Amino acid sequence: MRALRTWISKLAGLWTSAWRERELAEEIEANLQLHVDDNVRRGMSAEEARRNAVMRLGGVEPTKQIYRETRTLPFVENTIQDFRFAVRQLRKNPGFTATATFILGLGICASVAIFGFVDAALIKPLPYSNPDRLVGVFERIEWCHLCNISYPDYVDWKKLNKSFGSFDVYQHTGMMLTTASGAEAAKGTRVTDGFFRTLGVTPVLGRDFFPGEDQPAAPRAVLLSYSGWQKRYGGERGVLGQTVTLNGEANVIIGVLPREFHFAPAEPTDFWTAFHASGECDERRSCHDLYGVARLKDGVSIETALADVKLIAQQLEAQYPQTNRGQGASLEPLKHGIAGNIRPILMLLMAGAGLLLLIATVNVASLLLVRSENRRKEISVRSALGASSGRLASQFVTEGLVLVAAGSAAGLTAASWAMKLLLALIPADMLEGMPYLRDLGFNPRILVFSFVLAALAAVLFSVTPALHFALSKTGEGIAEGSRGSSGKGWSRVGSKLVVVELAMAMVLLVGAGLLGKSLYRLLRVDIGILTDHLVTMELGAPRAYEKPEKAIALERLVLNQIESLPGVRSVGIATDIPVSHWGNTTWIRVLGRPWNGEHLEMPERDVSAGYFRTLGAKLARGRFFEESEDASKPHVAIVNQAFAKQYFPGEDPIGKQLSYISTPPVPIDIIGILEDIKEGPLDTDNRSTLYVPFNQSPGNYFNIVVRISQAEQPLIPALAATIRQIDFGIVTSPGETMTGRMNDSYSAYLHRSAAWLVGGFAVLALLLGVVGLYGVVAYSVSQRTREIGIRMALGAQPGSVYGLILKEAGWLTAAGVGIGLVCSIGAATLMKALLFGVRSWDVETLLCVGAMLGVCALLGSYIPARRAASVNPVEALHTE
Repeated sequence: MRALRTWISKLAGLWTSAWRERELAEEIEANLQLHVDDNVRRGMSAEEARRNAVMRLGGVEPTKQIYRETRTLPFVENTIQDFRFAVRQLRKNPGFTATATFILGLGICASVAIFGFVDAALIKPLPYSNPDRLVGVFERIEWCHLCNISYPDYVDWKKLNKSFGSFDVYQHTGMMLTTASGAEAAKGTRVTDGFFRTLGVTPVLGRDFFPGEDQPAAPRAVLLSYSGWQKRYGGERGVLGQTVTLNGEANVIIGVLPREFHFAPAEPTDFWTAFHASGECDERRSCHDLYGVARLKDGVSIETALADVKLIAQQLEAQYPQTNRGQGASLEPLKHGIAGNIRPILMLLMAGAGLLLLIATVNVASLLLVRSENRRKEISVRSALGASSGRLASQFVTEGLVLVAAGSAAGLTAASWAMKLLLALIPADMLEGMPYLRDLGFNPRILVFSFVLAALAAVLFSVTPALHFALSKTGEGIAEGSRGSSGKGWSRVGSKLVVVELAMAMVLLVGAGLLGKSLYRLLRVDIGILTDHLVTMELGAPRAYEKPEKAIALERLVLNQIESLPGVRSVGIATDIPVSHWGNTTWIRVLGRPWNGEHLEMPERDVSAGYFRTLGAKLARGRFFEESEDASKPHVAIVNQAFAKQYFPGEDPIGKQLSYISTPPVPIDIIGILEDIKEGPLDTDNRSTLYVPFNQSPGNYFNIVVRISQAEQPLIPALAATIRQIDFGIVTSPGETMTGRMNDSYSAYLHRSAAWLVGGFAVLALLLGVVGLYGVVAYSVSQRTREIGIRMALGAQPGSVYGLILKEAGWLTAAGVGIGLVCSIGAATLMKALLFGVRSWDVETLLCVGAMLGVCALLGSYIPARRAASVNPVEALHTE
């Protein structure tokens, strides 16, 4: 307790120094006067008596310092003094302070903002119990490593596996919600009864599904998502027990899920229904439309579980060769599946932001070195007067901390706004599928990341000037400070930092160039149709239209009604439209060839007779479908060129026959070859695709495509109204133009976001790099004023001075571009998976970026070169 009281007393002494100093001075003066009086009585003169008294005391200031150290905390006092001095220094140099704070804040803003997205998507724990034990379960075929599974396979995998503590499946699907005002589209997900128990999620209101509640004969039950509860029922707790009609079936609401719960692969979802395996697809082993999620048993690794499910897949392949041939198994941590394709984009952006932060810190370090050179005389004098290296280092550390604190405050404030801005730029429908971004903002992980960045910057900004002066000699510092020498030490260090800046700017510029070129080619990829003046809309009809004759009658009525609208040139329908996915596959075989049960799997599209003409697709050979080709006529099909190349190389497919995997086989005549249409995402290769007449395979869900001769947007409301007039129970999706569909597709958005953000980082890096080079050259010119003046006095022409300065800048630029070129090729190789139609070592991009960086750098050097060439020799000689 005594030691604590002493420490507190010393600490309190820091804030009462004024009156303590007066008290100390008075006490020392009284003590001195006693000794002076004694010396005078001994016969000394007054001056000699005081001098003797001061010598016996050991000096007035040393005595005061000894007293202070016993009454205060020297380290804390020195720190406070250093802090005050640092603030005064920064206030005396507002230009330096504002520039350094802005540059550092810019780097921290970019890094923290992007890290916020990385944290939300990849680091933040999933809102499940022990999420690291959860895995996604998939089937695997040759061209799809994470494919959906069939319900009968799921049942067998669940029964036979030895690695899962629990295993469930889900299916995200559109639903028709019946309301008092008619039918409307709703987002739903079918799940088996243990799905939420597998995840470890408990409803916030009501209960979970009972075991067996997903069976066909069980009463239908549904859980509401929290957002669906708020949106559709106003958050009323009395919602439990109410009935909601989905797809024509009455479902009892049994619970509400927690607000923080999300499951990205099935978002957005308002209604989570029990599975009830009763449909035709659910009962067929060859129909794959489900995804699995499992919880590993304690002590079981994902590698062990994968070996287990692979063995089960082999057993099922042997047991059911007709449906399971060539089907393996795959597992991946559920965390990877939640993030999806956004992971590589986020890693790229994080790397870009990191490079920008590095450039910013190097730039600020360069500014500190320039400022240190200007303070060389001050530091040298302080050192010569007895200031220890530790005391000087303490001052540099304090100044670095103050600067970093200001830059961090500015950067974090800007990062908060940047995260909100980037979030607002994500399309609403796409954002619904990224629920992990729902509460994006500062959290302890982001704050720790920010603190680490600030700490590293503080170390760099403290060590840079301290090390610079530690390697200099005090005497030389005084001499240089007095005569304004060239400061060659700074020039050497500064030039190396500028080379690093330019090299990193080159890496970012090349990355932005490659991504921009990829985006350009992606949006101009040939999808095999005419995209202008084309509108699409999805239609879902009640179950009353499931019968073939009802579905065909609905299709013809829809086509006739839409064709009568003003401006409509042609109409077609298809089960899936271009730039969607490569799913909805089927298995076929080629009749007339040896067949050993192998599966030829490919997407199937059921289309109307006028579909291809409406799209503007081109027929390579053969003919299109006719409206009369229904189930009563021989089965026919059209294949694309990819199909012809893969299965009929060197042959003419027209006239050949295919068949589904059935017994006995039903012949399907190939009547036409279509030029490839991009059915899947824009950044994927064309695949073999089979097209069959809608009238030979009708259904109550299909897409409408409309070719018009006028503006597209005004037609969309008219389309929806026309369809609703046919039957109030039909639901439609929001219509869109085909051009908009391409531009707003998921792959286009990811490529566009990466290109714009990395491009933004690159522009800032270029600006900082050029500014850094300008600073080095300008400082070199200012230090060589006398030399340049002598040269010009001896007859040197302005052109030679230009050449002298620009040559120095040219060497630095060439070194930065050269090193950056090598690093750019390496970086581009790492990001080649994100490029489309562009090689990682694209010569055109590398040359253009190198030339642009070189020109900008030399332009930045022109100003100090011009200043040097206009030096007055007489004034230059007088500067010394």
